[in-house]
Amino acid sequence: MAAVGSWLDARAAGGSWAVRIDDVDRGRAVTGADAVILRQLEACGLTWDGPVVYQSARDEAYAAALARLQAADRAYPCGCTRREIAAVARRGPAGMIYPGTCRAGLPPGREARSWRLLTRGLQPAFDDRRHGPQRVDLEAEVGDFVIRRADGLFAYHLAMVVDDAELGVTDVVRGGDLLAATAPQVALQAALGLHTPRYLHLPVALAPDGHKLSKSVGSAALDIERPGEAVTSALAFLGQPPPPALAGARPGELLAWAVGAWRPERLPARNAIAPYA
Repeated sequence: MAAVGSWLDARAAGGSWAVRIDDVDRGRAVTGADAVILRQLEACGLTWDGPVVYQSARDEAYAAALARLQAADRAYPCGCTRREIAAVARRGPAGMIYPGTCRAGLPPGREARSWRLLTRGLQPAFDDRRHGPQRVDLEAEVGDFVIRRADGLFAYHLAMVVDDAELGVTDVVRGGDLLAATAPQVALQAALGLHTPRYLHLPVALAPDGHKLSKSVGSAALDIERPGEAVTSALAFLGQPPPPALAGARPGELLAWAVGAWRPERLPARNAIAPYA
Protein backbone atom coordinates (compact mmCIF):
# COMPACT_ATOMS: atom_id res chain seq x y z
CA MET A 1 0.00 0.00 0.00
CA ALA A 2 2.71 2.44 1.00
CA ALA A 3 4.77 1.71 -2.12
CA VAL A 4 1.78 2.37 -4.40
CA GLY A 5 0.81 5.53 -2.53
CA SER A 6 4.33 6.99 -2.48
CA TRP A 7 4.92 6.10 -6.15
CA LEU A 8 1.67 7.77 -7.21
CA ASP A 9 2.33 10.88 -5.13
CA ALA A 10 5.77 11.25 -6.73
CA ARG A 11 4.64 10.60 -10.30
CA ALA A 12 1.55 12.83 -10.01
CA ALA A 13 3.86 15.69 -8.99
CA GLY A 14 6.24 15.00 -11.87
CA GLY A 15 8.90 13.84 -9.44
CA SER A 16 11.24 10.89 -9.14
CA TRP A 17 10.79 7.86 -6.90
CA ALA A 18 13.72 6.24 -5.12
CA VAL A 19 14.04 2.75 -3.70
CA ARG A 20 16.10 2.20 -0.54
CA ILE A 21 16.61 -1.13 1.23
CA ASP A 22 16.44 -0.33 4.94
CA ASP A 23 18.80 -3.07 6.11
CA VAL A 24 20.78 -1.03 8.64
CA ASP A 25 19.79 -3.64 11.25
CA ARG A 26 21.93 -6.54 10.03
CA GLY A 27 20.46 -8.92 12.59
CA ARG A 28 16.96 -8.61 11.17
CA ALA A 29 17.89 -8.53 7.48
CA VAL A 30 16.85 -11.70 5.63
CA THR A 31 19.15 -12.91 2.87
CA GLY A 32 17.44 -12.54 -0.50
CA ALA A 33 14.59 -10.41 0.82
CA ASP A 34 15.78 -7.42 -1.18
CA ALA A 35 15.57 -9.35 -4.45
CA VAL A 36 12.03 -10.44 -3.61
CA ILE A 37 11.01 -6.84 -2.87
CA LEU A 38 12.47 -5.57 -6.13
CA ARG A 39 10.72 -8.32 -8.14
CA GLN A 40 7.42 -7.43 -6.49
CA LEU A 41 7.83 -3.74 -7.32
CA GLU A 42 8.69 -4.55 -10.93
CA ALA A 43 5.74 -6.93 -11.26
CA CYS A 44 3.41 -4.18 -10.07
CA GLY A 45 4.84 -1.63 -12.50
CA LEU A 46 6.45 0.46 -9.74
CA THR A 47 9.57 1.58 -11.60
CA TRP A 48 12.18 3.58 -9.69
CA ASP A 49 14.75 6.24 -10.53
CA GLY A 50 18.48 5.88 -9.89
CA PRO A 51 20.31 3.00 -8.25
CA VAL A 52 18.85 1.07 -5.32
CA VAL A 53 20.40 2.33 -2.06
CA TYR A 54 21.38 -0.15 0.66
CA GLN A 55 21.71 1.23 4.17
CA SER A 56 24.09 -1.58 5.11
CA ALA A 57 26.67 0.03 2.80
CA ARG A 58 26.41 3.51 4.30
CA ASP A 59 28.04 3.28 7.73
CA GLU A 60 30.64 5.88 6.77
CA ALA A 61 27.96 8.51 6.12
CA TYR A 62 26.19 7.71 9.40
CA ALA A 63 29.46 7.86 11.33
CA ALA A 64 30.17 11.31 9.89
CA ALA A 65 26.73 12.54 11.00
CA LEU A 66 27.27 11.14 14.50
CA ALA A 67 30.65 12.88 14.69
CA ARG A 68 28.99 16.19 13.84
CA LEU A 69 26.45 15.72 16.62
CA GLN A 70 29.18 14.78 19.08
CA ALA A 71 31.27 17.82 18.15
CA ALA A 72 28.25 20.07 18.68
CA ASP A 73 27.49 18.50 22.09
CA ARG A 74 24.14 17.29 20.78
CA ALA A 75 24.90 13.63 21.50
CA TYR A 76 26.25 11.85 24.57
CA PRO A 77 27.41 8.34 25.50
CA CYS A 78 25.14 6.08 27.53
CA GLY A 79 26.21 3.12 29.64
CA CYS A 80 22.75 1.84 30.56
CA THR A 81 21.46 -1.58 29.61
CA ARG A 82 17.93 -2.09 28.35
CA ARG A 83 17.04 -3.96 31.54
CA GLU A 84 18.27 -1.09 33.71
CA ILE A 85 16.24 1.42 31.71
CA ALA A 86 13.11 -0.74 31.83
CA ALA A 87 13.34 -0.91 35.63
CA VAL A 88 12.96 2.86 36.07
CA ALA A 89 11.57 4.29 32.84
CA ARG A 90 8.02 5.39 32.24
CA ARG A 91 6.31 4.53 28.97
CA GLY A 92 5.38 6.99 26.27
CA PRO A 93 3.68 6.75 22.85
CA ALA A 94 6.88 5.38 21.28
CA GLY A 95 7.94 3.05 24.11
CA MET A 96 10.23 3.46 27.11
CA ILE A 97 11.26 7.05 27.85
CA TYR A 98 14.93 7.19 28.80
CA PRO A 99 15.24 8.80 32.26
CA GLY A 100 18.43 10.70 31.44
CA THR A 101 20.74 8.66 33.68
CA CYS A 102 23.89 9.44 31.69
CA ARG A 103 23.09 12.98 30.62
CA ALA A 104 25.60 14.51 33.03
CA GLY A 105 28.25 11.90 32.22
CA LEU A 106 28.76 8.17 32.55
CA PRO A 107 28.40 6.85 36.12
CA PRO A 108 31.68 5.76 37.74
CA GLY A 109 32.93 2.47 36.40
CA ARG A 110 30.62 2.44 33.39
CA GLU A 111 31.66 2.44 29.74
CA ALA A 112 29.72 3.81 26.79
CA ARG A 113 27.37 1.28 25.24
CA SER A 114 25.35 3.53 22.97
CA TRP A 115 25.02 7.18 21.92
CA ARG A 116 21.88 9.26 22.45
CA LEU A 117 20.59 12.56 21.08
CA LEU A 118 20.09 15.20 23.75
CA THR A 119 16.43 16.26 23.52
CA ARG A 120 16.37 18.88 26.28
CA GLY A 121 13.93 21.63 25.24
CA LEU A 122 13.27 20.17 21.79
CA GLN A 123 9.71 20.47 20.49
CA PRO A 124 9.91 19.73 16.76
CA ALA A 125 6.88 20.63 14.66
CA PHE A 126 5.81 19.49 11.21
CA ASP A 127 2.66 19.50 9.11
CA ASP A 128 1.50 16.09 7.95
CA ARG A 129 -0.58 16.21 4.78
CA ARG A 130 -3.12 13.77 6.20
CA HIS A 131 -2.94 14.25 9.97
CA GLY A 132 -2.40 18.00 10.02
CA PRO A 133 -0.07 20.06 12.25
CA GLN A 134 2.00 18.07 14.75
CA ARG A 135 4.19 19.22 17.63
CA VAL A 136 5.95 16.86 20.03
CA ASP A 137 7.73 17.56 23.31
CA LEU A 138 10.55 15.10 22.69
CA GLU A 139 12.02 15.22 26.17
CA ALA A 140 8.66 14.46 27.79
CA GLU A 141 7.19 12.04 25.23
CA VAL A 142 10.23 10.24 23.77
CA GLY A 143 13.31 11.07 25.79
CA ASP A 144 16.93 11.07 24.65
CA PHE A 145 16.74 8.43 21.94
CA VAL A 146 19.51 6.16 20.67
CA ILE A 147 21.34 7.14 17.49
CA ARG A 148 24.07 4.49 17.73
CA ARG A 149 23.21 1.22 19.37
CA ALA A 150 25.09 -0.85 21.91
CA ASP A 151 25.92 -3.42 19.21
CA GLY A 152 27.67 -0.72 17.16
CA LEU A 153 24.95 -0.41 14.53
CA PHE A 154 23.49 2.97 13.68
CA ALA A 155 19.88 3.52 14.68
CA TYR A 156 16.94 3.82 12.32
CA HIS A 157 16.29 7.52 12.95
CA LEU A 158 19.83 8.63 12.13
CA ALA A 159 20.08 6.42 9.04
CA MET A 160 16.78 7.65 7.64
CA VAL A 161 17.63 11.32 8.09
CA VAL A 162 21.10 11.03 6.54
CA ASP A 163 19.83 8.98 3.60
CA ASP A 164 16.85 11.25 2.88
CA ALA A 165 19.15 14.28 2.79
CA GLU A 166 21.68 12.64 0.46
CA LEU A 167 18.92 11.51 -1.91
CA GLY A 168 17.49 15.03 -1.96
CA VAL A 169 14.12 13.78 -0.75
CA THR A 170 11.46 16.52 -0.80
CA ASP A 171 8.47 14.36 0.19
CA VAL A 172 8.29 11.36 2.49
CA VAL A 173 5.18 9.22 1.89
CA ARG A 174 4.93 6.19 4.18
CA GLY A 175 2.65 4.21 6.45
CA GLY A 176 0.90 5.88 9.36
CA ASP A 177 2.60 3.51 11.80
CA LEU A 178 5.71 5.67 11.30
CA LEU A 179 4.02 8.94 12.27
CA ALA A 180 5.54 8.68 15.76
CA ALA A 181 9.01 8.36 14.20
CA THR A 182 8.75 11.71 12.45
CA ALA A 183 9.36 14.11 15.36
CA PRO A 184 12.70 12.49 16.31
CA GLN A 185 13.74 12.61 12.67
CA VAL A 186 12.76 16.27 12.34
CA ALA A 187 14.84 17.00 15.46
CA LEU A 188 17.84 15.25 13.92
CA GLN A 189 17.40 17.18 10.67
CA ALA A 190 17.53 20.45 12.61
CA ALA A 191 20.56 19.33 14.66
CA LEU A 192 22.44 18.41 11.47
CA GLY A 193 21.32 21.50 9.55
CA LEU A 194 19.38 19.42 7.01
CA HIS A 195 16.22 20.18 5.08
CA THR A 196 12.92 18.85 6.49
CA PRO A 197 10.81 17.25 3.75
CA ARG A 198 7.03 17.26 3.56
CA TYR A 199 5.33 14.25 5.15
CA LEU A 200 2.29 12.22 4.21
CA HIS A 201 1.45 9.23 6.40
CA LEU A 202 -0.90 6.80 4.70
CA PRO A 203 -3.52 4.58 6.33
CA VAL A 204 -2.14 1.26 7.52
CA ALA A 205 -3.39 -2.04 6.08
CA LEU A 206 -4.54 -4.34 8.86
CA ALA A 207 -5.12 -8.07 9.10
CA PRO A 208 -8.59 -9.23 10.22
CA ASP A 209 -7.33 -9.48 13.82
CA GLY A 210 -6.39 -5.79 13.78
CA HIS A 211 -2.63 -6.23 13.53
CA LYS A 212 -0.60 -4.48 10.83
CA LEU A 213 0.01 -6.72 7.83
CA SER A 214 3.60 -7.96 8.02
CA LYS A 215 5.66 -11.10 7.74
CA SER A 216 6.24 -11.03 11.51
CA VAL A 217 2.57 -11.89 12.07
CA GLY A 218 2.38 -14.38 9.22
CA SER A 219 0.79 -12.17 6.55
CA ALA A 220 0.78 -13.66 3.07
CA ALA A 221 3.32 -12.32 0.57
CA LEU A 222 2.23 -10.46 -2.55
CA ASP A 223 1.28 -12.84 -5.37
CA ILE A 224 3.34 -11.55 -8.30
CA GLU A 225 1.45 -13.90 -10.61
CA ARG A 226 -1.58 -11.60 -10.19
CA PRO A 227 -0.07 -8.12 -9.94
CA GLY A 228 -3.05 -6.38 -11.52
CA GLU A 229 -5.30 -7.58 -8.70
CA ALA A 230 -2.78 -6.40 -6.12
CA VAL A 231 -2.56 -2.92 -7.65
CA THR A 232 -6.36 -2.68 -7.95
CA SER A 233 -6.76 -3.64 -4.29
CA ALA A 234 -4.10 -1.15 -3.21
CA LEU A 235 -5.75 1.68 -5.15
CA ALA A 236 -9.14 0.88 -3.65
CA PHE A 237 -7.66 0.75 -0.15
CA LEU A 238 -6.10 4.18 -0.72
CA GLY A 239 -9.46 5.67 -1.71
CA GLN A 240 -8.62 5.78 -5.43
CA PRO A 241 -10.66 2.87 -6.88
CA PRO A 242 -10.21 2.34 -10.64
CA PRO A 243 -13.29 2.68 -12.86
CA PRO A 244 -15.13 -0.49 -13.97
CA ALA A 245 -13.64 -0.12 -17.45
CA LEU A 246 -10.25 -1.04 -15.98
CA ALA A 247 -11.42 -4.29 -14.39
CA GLY A 248 -8.78 -6.92 -15.07
CA ALA A 249 -6.30 -4.35 -16.43
CA ARG A 250 -2.57 -4.78 -16.19
CA PRO A 251 -0.52 -2.81 -13.64
CA GLY A 252 0.80 -0.36 -16.25
CA GLU A 253 -2.70 0.61 -17.38
CA LEU A 254 -3.95 0.94 -13.83
CA LEU A 255 -1.05 3.11 -12.74
CA ALA A 256 -1.26 5.32 -15.84
CA TRP A 257 -4.89 6.07 -14.92
CA ALA A 258 -4.10 6.45 -11.22
CA VAL A 259 -1.35 9.05 -11.74
CA GLY A 260 -3.86 11.43 -13.30
CA ALA A 261 -6.56 10.55 -10.79
CA TRP A 262 -4.40 10.71 -7.64
CA ARG A 263 -6.09 12.81 -4.95
CA PRO A 264 -4.47 12.55 -1.48
CA GLU A 265 -7.55 14.19 0.07
CA ARG A 266 -9.46 10.99 -0.75
CA LEU A 267 -7.24 8.87 1.49
CA PRO A 268 -9.27 7.15 4.23
CA ALA A 269 -9.12 8.82 7.63
CA ARG A 270 -8.58 5.52 9.45
CA ASN A 271 -6.57 2.34 9.13
CA ALA A 272 -8.57 -0.54 7.69
CA ILE A 273 -8.58 -4.27 6.99
CA ALA A 274 -6.72 -4.92 3.76
CA PRO A 275 -9.04 -6.13 0.97
CA TYR A 276 -7.04 -9.32 0.46
CA ALA A 277 -6.03 -9.96 4.11
